[in-house]
Amino acid sequence: MAALIGSPSTLQILPKKTLLVPSTRSQRLSMTSLPRPLSISALTSMQKKSSSKVAASLLSENDSHRDDVLHAASSMLSNCLSETHLDQTVPGLHSKSRGKVRDVYDAGDHLVLVTTDRQSAFDRVLASIPFKGQVLNETSLWWFNKTQHITPNALVSAPDRNVTIAKKCSVFPVEFVVRGYITGSTDTSLWTVYAEGIRNYCGNSLPEGLVKNEKLSANILTPTTKSADHDVPVSPDEILQLGLMTKDELDEVSNKALALFAYGQQVALENGLILVDTKYEFGKAADGTIMLVDEVHTPDSSRYWIANSYEERFNSGIEPENVDKEFLRLWFKEHCNPYEDEVLPEAPKDLVCELAWRYIFLFETITNSKFQLPISEEPIHERITRNVSSTLSSF
Repeated sequence: MAALIGSPSTLQILPKKTLLVPSTRSQRLSMTSLPRPLSISALTSMQKKSSSKVAASLLSENDSHRDDVLHAASSMLSNCLSETHLDQTVPGLHSKSRGKVRDVYDAGDHLVLVTTDRQSAFDRVLASIPFKGQVLNETSLWWFNKTQHITPNALVSAPDRNVTIAKKCSVFPVEFVVRGYITGSTDTSLWTVYAEGIRNYCGNSLPEGLVKNEKLSANILTPTTKSADHDVPVSPDEILQLGLMTKDELDEVSNKALALFAYGQQVALENGLILVDTKYEFGKAADGTIMLVDEVHTPDSSRYWIANSYEERFNSGIEPENVDKEFLRLWFKEHCNPYEDEVLPEAPKDLVCELAWRYIFLFETITNSKFQLPISEEPIHERITRNVSSTLSSF
């Protein structure tokens, strides 16, 4: 995450007892309450059950709705929220930090996180996707609410469709990536490193003979260090050796990350989707409580596939139907070198609009609710300024 601030140098090593979350306020995570990872047989059973409640392809189940979203996205291509300047329009905001997707503003005891429409991959911004910021923000809000039984989070308020106000935390300089399948196309993806012959990755021993998009025998953690330029894979032992976290912190966060992913897998499959992999970020509040920060189970931070077509496509050697940005990643890899080319080709408009549809589709499928397309002609930045100003004045 670009924010929920706190550099490694500001992290305090607190006594073990200060890491405990009072059960009456923050729902302390106990090992006995952790969702159990789903076995292969359980996942298969749920996947088959999900097939009975969905059409052959969820992505084309409601063509008229899809057409409406594509049309709306096309009309918004020139009006995406690509940049914000709330430090110039909202009293009391300062110290803007620009991440790949989020613009973060310091508001004293809180942070104001604006989720823009910027689309990132390969450690750079590729395009702007209509409605994307709203989709990511509202998806995270839904998951934050649903996962409080696993871990507390930093959410304080959501004054606007694109905005979250959060508690300030000292964020651990590690992203916790959890994977249930071997796949991907980036330099740090599990399939990329496996295809290069690596069999021990981030402390995980991988067997011979794995095939791209195959389900792993168990979910695994593949952490990376946080970097402005390029994330670097790191093992748990290296996290401790580098002093990025204490053992108690690492154990607690690892357990929470695996529990969040197991729960996310279950919810996804109940709605006809496979949660393939994701990343989590955690921080420590002023009282020592470890909290989930940034985003959770969004199509930006996670990979999702359509469940009822996965097995047939996998057996046929065909890429799964994905509901995330992977197809846009693949387009750029086919048309340029996204890591080294100084100037990238412009993403085709039809792919940009398709990605907007898939993000909205994921939100509606997971939450079982209708995504509200913005209908006001008020410029997005003016709307955000008004809503954030009003909320902060009430604090």
